[in-house]
Amino acid sequence: MEVGVVYVEGENLPSAWEKSLIYLAEKGVVIDTEYGEKSIDSPAVILVKSPYSEPRVHLKGIIAGSLKGLLEYVDEVIKGTHDYLVEKTEYTYHERLFTYKLPDGRVVNQIEKVIEKLRKVPHTRRAQAITWQPWKDLISEHPPCLQRLWFRVVNGGLVMHTHMRSNDALKAAFMNMYAFTELQKYVAQQLGVKVGYYMHIVDSYHVYERDWKWFYKFIEQIKSGESMRRWVTTEEYYKMIGFKPTT
Repeated sequence: MEVGVVYVEGENLPSAWEKSLIYLAEKGVVIDTEYGEKSIDSPAVILVKSPYSEPRVHLKGIIAGSLKGLLEYVDEVIKGTHDYLVEKTEYTYHERLFTYKLPDGRVVNQIEKVIEKLRKVPHTRRAQAITWQPWKDLISEHPPCLQRLWFRVVNGGLVMHTHMRSNDALKAAFMNMYAFTELQKYVAQQLGVKVGYYMHIVDSYHVYERDWKWFYKFIEQIKSGESMRRWVTTEEYYKMIGFKPTT
């Protein structure tokens, strides 16, 4: 079975995400899933050269019930607003990254350790944070999709590589990338450096069979240029949802 690899580069988040969907439609293969339906699937590498260049928000990528859901998801990842649900949900990304619990009861703030390491050696290859807990996740019905974040300061900018085992390209990827680049900015601010490029690496970049009709219709909109009407700046997005940033 031939497997194409999605590799795309984009200047900003909306352009990189759209390109990745086009390549997935062209290169992906149909694979069975553990949920009783098929998916179109491919490994993917998505490079966002300037993740904070505007327009930064793609309204089509916000699959969260409401447009405010994008910022709520950012708070979930960075501030841990849903950590109180861990007993029910098994994990949150914030809980795994900021309060990683070892079997012996110790807790590690991996993001804090990453910042400490980069302050000492900005060019280190060892600044990373993981989510996987094999003693739990190998038998879990819903293990985390995010596996690892890798950081390094290159040419005065903090770059971040995100490694995911699985990512719904249509209904999750944009929100994931947006939130993870917010975390990238948070770490960069602690270091006093600018934000560099962002790389999103996925083992299974996919769209489920139930969403194929929507997926291919969106691909047509991307190719025609119609989808660009849904690209908005951060300022425009804030106005749409009535959000007033404190800084």
